[in-house]
Amino acid sequence: MQTLQEHFGDLHNVRLAYVGDGNNVAHSLMLATASLGASISVGTPAGYEPNADVLWAAEKLAATTGAKVKVTNDPVEAVAGADAVYSDVWASMGQEEAAGERKKIFMPFQVNNKLFARAAKHAVFMHCLPAHRGEEVTASVIDSPRSVVFDQAENRLHIQKAIMVLLLEGGVHRFPPRSAHA
Repeated sequence: MQTLQEHFGDLHNVRLAYVGDGNNVAHSLMLATASLGASISVGTPAGYEPNADVLWAAEKLAATTGAKVKVTNDPVEAVAGADAVYSDVWASMGQEEAAGERKKIFMPFQVNNKLFARAAKHAVFMHCLPAHRGEEVTASVIDSPRSVVFDQAENRLHIQKAIMVLLLEGGVHRFPPRSAHA
């Protein structure tokens, strides 16, 4: 979200397209965009949609911020006019055995030049890395000047450092002090 804000400013007018598996990345993006007033279209093959409870929660959040949350089985519909296109690996950890089968199912959802051209002319490409070039995204898209994947990686580093500082300074109290266990 920080990367989107850096590139577009006010997130209320930003539309993110996520193309791929309705996994934890899709869930996080749906909840984050809805919370911050940005809209999201999730394009995923039939049977691989995001969890219905997460979709419901994102729609409830969106109703309070003016965002829109959409799920479609058409990657072109998901990407059409989007300000940013985001993809993730097709086989997450623990799904390696199904990678070949998933590749066949997800290939129509590959972010290639043809699909990326359906986004807005100013659109950027996003991915949380590592990416599998030639699978969820082609090298011509991820290595293009419109790719912001390294901006994302840098922002993620700084945010993770801030979380560590917060935790080390005791800003989050999830457990009682050690003396309470004595």
